[in-house]
Amino acid sequence: MKIVVFYQHYLTKGAPGGSRYNEFARLWAEAGHDVTVITGTLNHTTGKVPEAYRGKWWVRETDGKVKVWRCYVPPTYASNYAGRMWSFFGFTLSTATAALMCQRADVVIATSPPLTIAIPGWIAAKGRLRKRSGLVFEIRDLWPESAVTTGVLSERSPLTRALYRLERWAIETADKVNVLTPAFRDDLLRRELADDDKIVFIPNSADVGLFTPGPRDNAVRREFGWGDKFVVLYAGAHGRANALQQLLETAELLRARKDILIATVGDGTERKRLAELAASRGLDNLMFCGSTPKERMPEFVNAADVGAAVLQNNPTFKTVWPNKVFDYMACARPTLVAIDGVARKLVCEDAKAGVYAEPENAPAIAAAILGLAGDEAGRNRMGRAGRAWVMANAQREVLASKYLDILTQLVSQESSGSET
Repeated sequence: MKIVVFYQHYLTKGAPGGSRYNEFARLWAEAGHDVTVITGTLNHTTGKVPEAYRGKWWVRETDGKVKVWRCYVPPTYASNYAGRMWSFFGFTLSTATAALMCQRADVVIATSPPLTIAIPGWIAAKGRLRKRSGLVFEIRDLWPESAVTTGVLSERSPLTRALYRLERWAIETADKVNVLTPAFRDDLLRRELADDDKIVFIPNSADVGLFTPGPRDNAVRREFGWGDKFVVLYAGAHGRANALQQLLETAELLRARKDILIATVGDGTERKRLAELAASRGLDNLMFCGSTPKERMPEFVNAADVGAAVLQNNPTFKTVWPNKVFDYMACARPTLVAIDGVARKLVCEDAKAGVYAEPENAPAIAAAILGLAGDEAGRNRMGRAGRAWVMANAQREVLASKYLDILTQLVSQESSGSET
């Protein structure tokens, strides 16, 4: 089966960030399928374009058995939100031309955001003469709703209205719509954007071979001088939606507890500002460690006592499952989840793998940290429960196989339909 994936953030070797499609593509290729990923040249975590890709419309390369087309992204992604919109537009143009030039696929996956990825995905699957391919539109985040509720876009602006129309068109023209959380399914059904039988569910997952429980006293703990401190680790993007100001405010409240440290790993538009602000306030209990290669992330998680998942206090974020939660649980570390909705239900009710604190409520987050710091037995119990839940429900190899079954069935349906 020939599979083409449109996904802007496919990682280069050793780069930080989410590796969902690096792993899915590798597993599908190793199973004997012909996999091509059409992606961007810019690393969205660092906001930089590697030298090898600069000034080029696209570059063809391979990642093991996976064919990769790296398409031009304007270098304005990390400058501001207008720059990010421009980068999405440029990426849409470069991938649209790649969609016309790449191999004909049996099935195409277009994974959003950016929402505009639906356009080159449709061109590759449906816009060619003769053979048409099955098309899966994947929703990793609700757009443009997330942009509206975080204040990036005005609800009544012409651009927002156009994006809502694009969202509807993307869902209508797809053969299947994959959602990453149950709340996304509920949202599509509530707005009557898709029938239930059109929606499939392959959520985020954990690479349980990479993220495994390990010793707390490891190279990361020694390198960063954490000693015997109780460490709460936030791993991920440092952007507006993540609202990491709440961790700074929490550190202010806990500054008298010299045995407690809040550490972050990752990068984004807010990291420099927050690091400077923490330094100006003398917060030596808040450490910004910067980006790290994906392969080293398990060491950071295992060096920590608790993993933190936080977002802006925003009703839209009640629908999301952050991937970092799966990584924490896979390493048998309890999760402090300051995200209400399905993430809270997953961590605290389904997996029983952590505790909840109201988002952007620093006193509540500080109280949750103090409670976890004083309950070693509880932390161990939650850690074991999280690992067990991941092994039963969120192994990447298992979900890659389920996704492949959906693609195979779709190709079979498309073939049957073309013969009638």
